[in-house]
Amino acid sequence: MNAEEFRVYGKQMIDYICDYGNTIEERDVAPTVDPGFLRQLLPDEAPQKGEDFKRMLEDVEHNIMPNMVHWNHPRFFAYFPSGNSYPSILGDMLSSAIGSIGFSWASSPAATELEAIVLDWYAKALDLPAFFRTDYAYGSGGGVLQGSASEGVLVCMMAARARAIKALKGDNHEVHDSVYLPQLVAYASKEAHSSIEKAAKMAIVQLRVLETDSHGVFRGKTLQEAIERDLERGLTPFFVVATVGTTSACVFDNLVEIGEVCKKVPSIWFHVDGAYAGNSFILPEMRRFKNGLEHADSFNTNPNKLLLTNFDCSAMWVKDVKLLTTALAVDPLYLQHDHRGAVDFRHYGIALSRRFRALKLWFVFRTYGIIGLQRYIRNHIALAKRFESLVMLDDRFEVRNDVNLGLVCFRLKRHDCINRDLLARINHSKKFHMTPAMVGGKYIIRFCVTYEHATPEHIDYAWEEIKNFAEETLAAEDGGKVDKQPISKKVPKKLTRSMSTRFSFTRSVSREIYERQNSRSQLTDGATPIVIIDTDEILQNLQRASSRVNGSDRPSNQVELYETDSTDEASN
Repeated sequence: MNAEEFRVYGKQMIDYICDYGNTIEERDVAPTVDPGFLRQLLPDEAPQKGEDFKRMLEDVEHNIMPNMVHWNHPRFFAYFPSGNSYPSILGDMLSSAIGSIGFSWASSPAATELEAIVLDWYAKALDLPAFFRTDYAYGSGGGVLQGSASEGVLVCMMAARARAIKALKGDNHEVHDSVYLPQLVAYASKEAHSSIEKAAKMAIVQLRVLETDSHGVFRGKTLQEAIERDLERGLTPFFVVATVGTTSACVFDNLVEIGEVCKKVPSIWFHVDGAYAGNSFILPEMRRFKNGLEHADSFNTNPNKLLLTNFDCSAMWVKDVKLLTTALAVDPLYLQHDHRGAVDFRHYGIALSRRFRALKLWFVFRTYGIIGLQRYIRNHIALAKRFESLVMLDDRFEVRNDVNLGLVCFRLKRHDCINRDLLARINHSKKFHMTPAMVGGKYIIRFCVTYEHATPEHIDYAWEEIKNFAEETLAAEDGGKVDKQPISKKVPKKLTRSMSTRFSFTRSVSREIYERQNSRSQLTDGATPIVIIDTDEILQNLQRASSRVNGSDRPSNQVELYETDSTDEASN
């Protein structure tokens, strides 16, 4: 393909992308295909001769697009926003065209310096502590763009580990660093992201998963007690993670309390994970949640979640850059250069090769401006509050989280199995896509505003359809009656067992496996299935069948299963 052909095909691709964005609402939000479906649609081998571009686009439209989950769809309410926009796409296109491998200043001076400048812009927009910026005269901090928040937390944990081991070794340089690994302990709450657990596995250190308060908030007292116990055992606390905007319910940990505890222990590196909600600090009214961030050693947030910048792009700031470079620097001769004082981002992360990610973030900031980005996030908050108010007007439902940003956790005031069926019906319809979580011991449905151009009409339509699905679910469960209101249409069938677990993102296991799995410290990430006890489900089905045979609406011992106060902590 030469330049002129690229010009023609490039315009066709731009047209296709624009048409995709303009007509995305006409597509199903998500497919219902099974693993291996695409192999049946495509040839077994690559073509011997090049094919026509038009045919490639046709294959994309017929084979790929119908089987994608469309994260930018107006009725996609799952996970968190995917953070995309036309300025970001254009910046990514230019980055791909330049093809820079910006591992050092010498390999790409403009790419390196733009990244530092844009991250200083970003830090100022979020009102982060000044020590995180490269332009702060009295500090040694700075920012870097990683591929994901998971990379960011791993890098910070490795830097913290190196610092702690150096202090433990002292002058004993002959002892290998690995000798000290069993002594190191990291801490996070049970609501922290699974990337923390993964980082601890990769760093070969212990991770303490601690309880939260009744609102899901990680508190200083809990951390203090855990640290004191480990210090008494002769262990070394070296890393603490707090979260602003947890995956399950967008809870903000108490940074003030946790920070106060961390600063008392010199060996601790305090990291704040703000992958989603950290971006909300661009709004002055949300900055109350960042009180205590002045105690942090590092902070990360993802513009590819809530700042209209497409994946991958994860911002990370550290208070002391030298601690990163000390832990991660490897400097072979062929990568060295004479530009003293220049930043080499290869020392700030895992990979040597780096994409020119700063370009798309620069395009987004310049196109929308701070005011435009604030308007976008405020709209998400307003729409989430609108959905919350609609849920609360219907006494069959409840809201299970404090709605501070774009996420509403809601459920029917019924047993978990009914809420699983409700979500399964919603997702199986292909009209919407939502995901679950466990909040306060209850299975809930997460409704997250994600669409850039979302309107009140999108929210109202979603709620009306959710109520329809709820009536179907309750009718299938209660033999045609919903809260004593007759249903004129045909009574819907209950979903099959496999459909219910698949589209409600659950996985049935035996009680033995369930108890064994939950005896370990495991963190969630909002993407893995929720594990339920298979034997309990079977028992409930038998009870319902028995009640119908005996001619009663439900057995007396089933009142607890279906009419419990939904604020109880028990579930399943």
